[in-house]
Amino acid sequence: MQSAPISLEWLSLFPELEGLEQSAKTLLAQHARIVEAPIGTIGYREGGACGAYVMRLAGQSRVYKMSASGREILLYRVNAGETCVITTTCLLGNSNYPASTIVEEAIRDVIIPAAVFNQMMIDSKVFRTFVMANYGALISDLIVLLDEVAFHTLDARLAKLLLDAGTNNVARTHQQIADELGTAREVVSRQLKRFEQKHWISMGRGQVDIQDRAQLLKIANH
Repeated sequence: MQSAPISLEWLSLFPELEGLEQSAKTLLAQHARIVEAPIGTIGYREGGACGAYVMRLAGQSRVYKMSASGREILLYRVNAGETCVITTTCLLGNSNYPASTIVEEAIRDVIIPAAVFNQMMIDSKVFRTFVMANYGALISDLIVLLDEVAFHTLDARLAKLLLDAGTNNVARTHQQIADELGTAREVVSRQLKRFEQKHWISMGRGQVDIQDRAQLLKIANH
């Protein structure tokens, strides 16, 4: 049964689609749907089928890769006004999802079925340009991640992660930090303890408080 057409007011969150062709808008109104999910929801599991293109209206999810030993590394996050670009890779290559996703803040998404996505990639220059620009941005971000993992020391990566939180009160556990850095909790705990001994940070339960941003910045840029 075909869904009723949906309003396209959400397009305002994606300025690049302002000039979307009328035929593409008609397809979206007829076939796209809006879904919501609470914190903790698993979006995709590694190896699962990827049947739709995702455009985030609200909330945040984490895209991560899990090793055979159960160690996790953060690839990127998807926030409002963004798309899940690994999904693009799967749709373009007709392949299964190579990572996993979990909702960190309750999300609201526009879901575009694979068949409609493929049709719009052929027929709509505006949509095609939007998709490929987002795809290129992700590749750049993943190259930066690869550089950090391969060539930067753990203390530099840890300092950068703390600074990138955008606050002096970083509400994350040692395990959460370890997951983002793709390392063991014990390793992170030891390094944080060294930072604390130098009075660069102080630690509480589930929180790291930055005391000396200048010193962390020196380490992050080392």
